[in-house]
Amino acid sequence: MSYDRNVKNRVIGATEFKAKCLALLDEIEERGGTITVTKRGRPVATVSAAKKPVWKSSAGILAGKGKILGDIVNFDTSDLWDALRRD
Repeated sequence: MSYDRNVKNRVIGATEFKAKCLALLDEIEERGGTITVTKRGRPVATVSAAKKPVWKSSAGILAGKGKILGDIVNFDTSDLWDALRRD
């Protein structure tokens, strides 16, 4: 069975789908549409493009997740540095 590449929704037999599966999947991904696969004239599957996940920016993903305790500007960390110790 041949098909028109401009048709959004079409019906093809399982044998043809098996033979052209990868090309059909590429075409659906690019152009959209739906393919109904039949066996002996009865529909057995419908193939359509998967929904693409919405891209979300990572900016602000940690906003509100942390808590600042104490003074972060005037905090003395000299005891944490080996070079500053006077042993």
